Amino acid sequence: MPRRIVRGQSLAPELIRRAHELRKQQTPEEKILWQELRGNRLGIHFRRQQPIGGYIADFYCHSAALVVEVDGSPHQRQAGYDRLRDQTFATLGIRTLRFTNMEIRKNLDLVLTTIGSAVRIT
Repeated sequence: MPRRIVRGQSLAPELIRRAHELRKQQTPEEKILWQELRGNRLGIHFRRQQPIGGYIADFYCHSAALVVEVDGSPHQRQAGYDRLRDQTFATLGIRTLRFTNMEIRKNLDLVLTTIGSAVRIT
């Protein structure tokens, strides 16, 4: 059941350290989105840079079993890796939404509407 994914998972110290680093080194687009997701602003709690299943999700909503990923230019070169991450999350019962940096910069309202709809269909 997805609700037990985060609690009780054993994490390598390196993964925990990397998640902390990523929280301090957010991209501008991740910062923009985090300002909208933090503090239950969509009516639901999100975490940022959350380790799950050996990966680090950009944003994770535990109660909706939803990962939100912000894809910048490096993701164009790692499509296979991203597919594997998404499949791993799916086997854990977690849906993944992906948005490009451009979508966040140019159409934040639509991004937030999409995320809001996704968390309400759980």
